[in-house]
Amino acid sequence: MPAALRSLVLFAAGTLLVAACGFQLRGSYSFPFESLYLSIADYSVIGAQLRRSIKASNPNLLVATASEAQVIFVPGNEYRDRVILTVSGTGRVSELRLRYLFPYRLTDNKGRDVVPPASVELVRDLTYDDSQVLAKQQEESLLWRDMELDLVQQLMRRLAAAKPVFVDAGT
Repeated sequence: MPAALRSLVLFAAGTLLVAACGFQLRGSYSFPFESLYLSIADYSVIGAQLRRSIKASNPNLLVATASEAQVIFVPGNEYRDRVILTVSGTGRVSELRLRYLFPYRLTDNKGRDVVPPASVELVRDLTYDDSQVLAKQQEESLLWRDMELDLVQQLMRRLAAAKPVFVDAGT
């Protein structure tokens, strides 16, 4: 068997194996609804990132108004918290916990929930040292930013995995 033909057969077999196991490129999502309206401000970090991710995955999914949408994403009041975890023997903070809670609902354009209300909770721990205040502030900012990006990825996975139940107009 010539080397070129052998390479082609191996490539085809590899592609078939990867496709057969359900492999999908990260960021490539298929959504169980035809149209989506994001009821979240364009200028918010989460809103902008979520819009960008959805458009990259399915450019025709987002619609301009809620009345056009099959599903509406409605965020709740997000909650950010910074809690002291441990204190040193001298009474100084040595460890912090950052918590980010983001509740949301998916509704139809009549306001009925198509998926039960849910929330995403993210937690990060951070060591703290008074002698490195600026570095720790920067680290905390980076952790908050990382949590925002993680939140968007989790929301994308949850939107793709949602199993919406739509009520007929006659009922």
